Amino acid sequence: MKCGVVALIGRPNTGKSTLINALVGQKVSITSPKPQTTRYAIQAVYEDDRGQIIFIDTPGIFAKVEDSLSRKINPKAGDVITQGVDAIVYLADHTRERSFEENKTLGLVRTAKAPKILAYNKSDIHRPDYKIQYKFMEEEFDRVLDISAMTHANINILLEYIFSFLPEKSEPMVDTSKLTQPGLNIDSKLFVAELIREKAFLFLRRELPYSLTTVVDDIDNRENGTMYVKARILTNNEKYKGMIVGKSGVMIKEISMATRKELETATNRKVYVDLTVETDPHWMDYM
Repeated sequence: MKCGVVALIGRPNTGKSTLINALVGQKVSITSPKPQTTRYAIQAVYEDDRGQIIFIDTPGIFAKVEDSLSRKINPKAGDVITQGVDAIVYLADHTRERSFEENKTLGLVRTAKAPKILAYNKSDIHRPDYKIQYKFMEEEFDRVLDISAMTHANINILLEYIFSFLPEKSEPMVDTSKLTQPGLNIDSKLFVAELIREKAFLFLRRELPYSLTTVVDDIDNRENGTMYVKARILTNNEKYKGMIVGKSGVMIKEISMATRKELETATNRKVYVDLTVETDPHWMDYM
């Protein structure tokens, strides 16, 4: 069988998290229109008759590093590549003009010796189209194709390309029979915390700057079959706390309800989410 580690890399908002969810067939990485949504390298396993792939969803590489959190996030994609991977999937968004972030990402990928695949994401979106700005990059890659992480277009071809570069091994790297879900470095508390953060970004959209994180303090499986989740949203400014809570608590209720509904669908059981908001001006230093 063929087995290996594959890094997904690209600038922010190219669709890496959507792609990894599509590849493994289950949500392991949260998605939102906000940059820096992915804050650490998420690992997930894909397996079929051909072999096994451990995908690593890296945080997007962004140009400006203005706070302590950004300074911690930005090097993580480079760390993954330097630690050794068997192949790299470089995701490019043809609907956005090239920028300094793209140059920075390409420069990092150039330092890697592993085989490289250039995947133009969002093939289901035809306008705007800036692919002409990316064409010069193609000669630096071993394979090039158009995909859509959203509609799953050409995902099967991408997997074929990836497997063609992986080494033969006598046994899989991970015993998937012991896994409850494909995320390898995600426990239940982290998954729920990330899910709450996704819903917060979804409902707050542009109203709130990139200044919150989530912490799950407890997950308790009650005797009546209900899953009880106690969690907090942390923000670094008291004025943002009011925005997250919302008038008469409407916003925090929306975030809590959306989280509860998705957890109930995923677990097929009743879920209660006890969600509060706290101000901690130093939370970025703890990440």
